[in-house]
Amino acid sequence: MPKASATTVQPAPPAEPVSYEAALEELEQLVGRIESGQLPLDQMLAGYQRGAALLEFCRGRLEAVQDQIKVLDEGTLQPWTQE
Repeated sequence: MPKASATTVQPAPPAEPVSYEAALEELEQLVGRIESGQLPLDQMLAGYQRGAALLEFCRGRLEAVQDQIKVLDEGTLQPWTQE
């Protein structure tokens, strides 16, 4: 009888956040778990990778909003103030 080959199943990559706010909340929770020092090394690495992906997502959203503001202000980025 042939031996069953050892195959490792890679977990599916986490889904993209639905919004900037959801990504920021997940990132804050993730940082808290990492900073607690209670995660095993492999989970800490996975958390770091997820955090990097969330950070990239947030930066992309912020850049998109800045680009929209530039267009709305005729090409000049104006400081945003609450009125």
